[in-house]
Amino acid sequence: MRKKLTGSVKHNLLRSDPSVTQVVFDTRDLIIKSVKLDDGSILCFSLGNSILAFGQPLTIELPNTSWTKISIIIEYETTSKCTALQWLSKEQTAGNKHPYLFSKCSVIHARSLLPCQDTPSVKASYTADVTADSELVALMSAVKPDPLGINLDRDMTQHHFIQKIPIPSYLIAIVVGKLESKRIGPRTCVWSEKELLEKASYEFEDVEKFITTEEDLLGEFVWGVLDILVLPPSFPSGGMENPCLTFVTPTLIAGDKSLANVLVHEVAHSWTGNLVTNKNFEHFWLNEGITVYVERLTLGILYGEPFRQFVAIGGWKELKATIRSLGEENPLTALVPKLTGVDPGNVLNLVPYEKGFLFLYFLEQKVGSRDVFVVFLKHYIWENAYKSIDTEKFREMFIKHFNSIGQGKLVEDIDWDVWLYAPGLPPFEPLYDNLLTSVCTQLKNRWLKWDPSNEPCPFSLSDLDEFSIRSNQLLEFVTQFGEERNHLGIAKIVAMDTTYGLSGVQNSEIKFQWIQLCIREKSIHILPLALQFISEQGRIKFTRAIYKTLFAWNEVKEATVDNFKRNRPNMMLNTANIIAKDLGLEK
Repeated sequence: MRKKLTGSVKHNLLRSDPSVTQVVFDTRDLIIKSVKLDDGSILCFSLGNSILAFGQPLTIELPNTSWTKISIIIEYETTSKCTALQWLSKEQTAGNKHPYLFSKCSVIHARSLLPCQDTPSVKASYTADVTADSELVALMSAVKPDPLGINLDRDMTQHHFIQKIPIPSYLIAIVVGKLESKRIGPRTCVWSEKELLEKASYEFEDVEKFITTEEDLLGEFVWGVLDILVLPPSFPSGGMENPCLTFVTPTLIAGDKSLANVLVHEVAHSWTGNLVTNKNFEHFWLNEGITVYVERLTLGILYGEPFRQFVAIGGWKELKATIRSLGEENPLTALVPKLTGVDPGNVLNLVPYEKGFLFLYFLEQKVGSRDVFVVFLKHYIWENAYKSIDTEKFREMFIKHFNSIGQGKLVEDIDWDVWLYAPGLPPFEPLYDNLLTSVCTQLKNRWLKWDPSNEPCPFSLSDLDEFSIRSNQLLEFVTQFGEERNHLGIAKIVAMDTTYGLSGVQNSEIKFQWIQLCIREKSIHILPLALQFISEQGRIKFTRAIYKTLFAWNEVKEATVDNFKRNRPNMMLNTANIIAKDLGLEK
């Protein structure tokens, strides 16, 4: 299998300043074959020195004319070092019959897929033609007018795509594989390999409800379609909000829709991130913090305010743990960090998500109610639609809006500089409703008090009947033990597994927390499950964390490294490189 894309990209440029004589594109590990105008005229170009993860600048000399509109065609091909693409052999797919290709351009990997201006401050619409084996289906982050494509000959089909709405380069996406689809809503089809289609269709069948709820909050859904692609297990993220084609990991298929909040999040990006985009990744909270806020608003509307509060409590705990791990004075814990010269993909963490959400929740409290704040949020979105903005723009709009409605005094004492630029925890501790978490805490405390050396196990599966949202509260219950300073002990771990069957749960978030808890307690019985879990899926949130905790356990360190070496070819290149550094295999 030839693991490369070969073709050309045509950039339609508008020269607003006639004195401009060059245009520069980002590239990384691309082979540039030629550069020419659309009339065939050859243009001179040069590739600059490689700069770490940023790659090489491709500088093109523009024609010495008075033209304001210029179309440049760059012929190129990708290489084996392309970090945006994952090539799977047929043996790595569910069907075991055909190879598979998918991309992930976020954060700055689009430059290894095509020459582009790989920054969220630049947005462009695009059309694309993809030629692939006729037995396979090609999809992109765009509308596909002809679902079947055009047969070029017996073996090859050309697929045409149109994305009319300007998007940043990190939202360019492509997939080619033996895919099937099932319609689950007026704007949504689920795509996956045949083996996963029915399970995925059930798991995500509420997507139209998510779209319409968020439309009611924020206004028109402008993208036309929102298809869902369930990727092979090596996909490194929970989801990726590619417009028209949201990518999700198969680890979201829990059987009871309990992990659908990830899809709520990705749908919310249709407004916050895709429509209004952070100017650069120092302002990433404008993408992710606002999206988390909209996600939780949606969950509260659909399932009740106590559920929004419950999820927010989990986020607050994760934020505290992240800042504790990074260090209170670490500049990367600021909501708007300085990232000059830094690969943003190497420093992303939960801070823009959870500190960003908390800032918006704080602002909601300041202005008096959720409904009052949502009026501003909708105004913010449509004032900045199709643009890329920074934090200062958000601040200016917020102050101006509440001054204009006579509520300026409510927000005049906000310490913007501390919230935005100071490291560490924010100057606000939320008081959430703990109705749903308290039940989990009560059961946890019973387990902590039990002395297995003096009395038989007093617990049974019926304990979980107290959980009104069973999977979510079971996750909270297990997670709370990891927050305890004192260890449970192996006897309680074994009893808990016997009682609740935690090693057999399908929900990947529960499985992850359970494995981590067992590793913390040095319960060797969990090793086969832990190694299986990090081998059968490549979601970096799970895989990296478990590899790191196993590697720190001396008795299993060698087995951990051996497992990684065996499975590295099945992992996405960027994920494998990160974990290799964690395990001391690379610098």
